[in-house]
Amino acid sequence: MLDNQSMELEVFGERLRELRLRTGLSAVKLGKALGVSDVIIGHWEKGERSPSGESLSKIAQFFGVSMDYLAGLKDK
Repeated sequence: MLDNQSMELEVFGERLRELRLRTGLSAVKLGKALGVSDVIIGHWEKGERSPSGESLSKIAQFFGVSMDYLAGLKDK
């Protein structure tokens, strides 16, 4: 699990939600694709929880973005 120092949860949540909505996926469908529940997707998008390193990697691969982008360290 990544800590708050290495990843700004608010930025991650905003970027995850933006990517999910841009691709037209519901939280349920994204959760199924990533192997987590829609509740977890909601927690991530609200910045209430951080994903594990494995989940972060899956999200980046799924959307074709870098983990640095998701973490708010890069703009693209």
